[in-house]
Amino acid sequence: MEVSSPSQSIILEEWNGSSSTKLSKTATITASPSLSIRRSSSYFHHVWGRILEAFVPEGFPSSVTPDYVPFQVWDSLQGLSTYIRTMLSTQALLSAIGVGEKSATVIGATFQWFLRDLTGMVGGILFTFYQGSNLDSNAKMWRLVADLMNDLGMLMDLISPLFPSAFVFVVCLGSLSRSFTGVASGATRAALTQHFALQNNAADISAKEGSQETLATMTGMAMGMLLARITMGHPLAIWFSFLSLTMFHMYANYKAVRCLALTSLNPQRSSILLQHFMETGQVLSPEQVSKMEHILPIWASSRRSKGLKLMHMRVRLGVRVSSLSQPELSDLLRHAGSHYRKAKYILVERRGVINVIMHKDSTAADILQSFVHAHVMATLTGKTSSIHTESQLWIDREFELFLQKLKLSGWKTERLLSPSISWKANWSSGPLDEKLD
Repeated sequence: MEVSSPSQSIILEEWNGSSSTKLSKTATITASPSLSIRRSSSYFHHVWGRILEAFVPEGFPSSVTPDYVPFQVWDSLQGLSTYIRTMLSTQALLSAIGVGEKSATVIGATFQWFLRDLTGMVGGILFTFYQGSNLDSNAKMWRLVADLMNDLGMLMDLISPLFPSAFVFVVCLGSLSRSFTGVASGATRAALTQHFALQNNAADISAKEGSQETLATMTGMAMGMLLARITMGHPLAIWFSFLSLTMFHMYANYKAVRCLALTSLNPQRSSILLQHFMETGQVLSPEQVSKMEHILPIWASSRRSKGLKLMHMRVRLGVRVSSLSQPELSDLLRHAGSHYRKAKYILVERRGVINVIMHKDSTAADILQSFVHAHVMATLTGKTSSIHTESQLWIDREFELFLQKLKLSGWKTERLLSPSISWKANWSSGPLDEKLD
């Protein structure tokens, strides 16, 4: 509102927007010589803005990270292809169960569907038990694996009519694959939502992502029904459509994951950052690391990728003390009283692999430091005979500087997203006794 003096006109402006950086003037009201209202935006523009608010987070784009838009575009495209293929696989599954057949019984179809769902439920619980605590540490890879398992599950549904004698086994295998998808996709999506949220707006981002997925679902279902209608009775056309959409689905997933520039530290990203820092003294940005990051599972890697220096593979966090041999235990006890007297971890080298034993009172900061220390030791292995002394000198001289440069480059250094560490130890040293529990 602008007011100069009581004798002058008063101008009242109306602004609309979800944040201070996204305000737009919608109307201007003046009271002299008579009351007048002048609209600054069209009705269409106002309606379009309201519709858009149902699909993008409040304060967009400043409330989300720069990689949000490209990821959502590719993610929506891969979701669209999934829902189209779902119509084809469901049509084949219902045909195999006996829908439309006079010889089919209700109880038989119900029992088969029950076994299919039961297998999926049990598989989801087992997958959560074995891998639930490890999904955070490699969200990109598990995101790809989840969609690959979904593709496998849909393929099982599509081929089920071809194997009537093994129908129950095939559909249960497909349900098992999809159960892995549900757990891994849900968990990694939660991690990505936290990454996108710049203004503690994870709930809003999650809600808008649900709206986007619903729109993609409805569009995919409509297109899928049309495709199922066109290809009905033409097996070759069904298979060509399914395989073409599957290839596009895998490509879109890969592109979506490649768009992500995560700022959290996991073993692989930490290894890339540390190797570059040791060579140049500089720290890479999250965008630079995302281009270098290996996101495919090891078994799906090319020969060139397998040849890369994946130094983090030579570090084992949270090793069980009783799994070490007697010479290694003697080495551990000796170093516990010398090099690691004040540390909350002990490093033991075994055939080029650095085993990390964590103290029972270790914190998240100790785990990050232990990984960096072990990585430095792995790098020095074979180059010097005193790897414990040399690596400790590097930690004393460079570790704090490394952390400071990470923070300045936008990295989150509060913790290392590592697989769950369930085995720890307790040690103390004195002039007359040494103890290791």
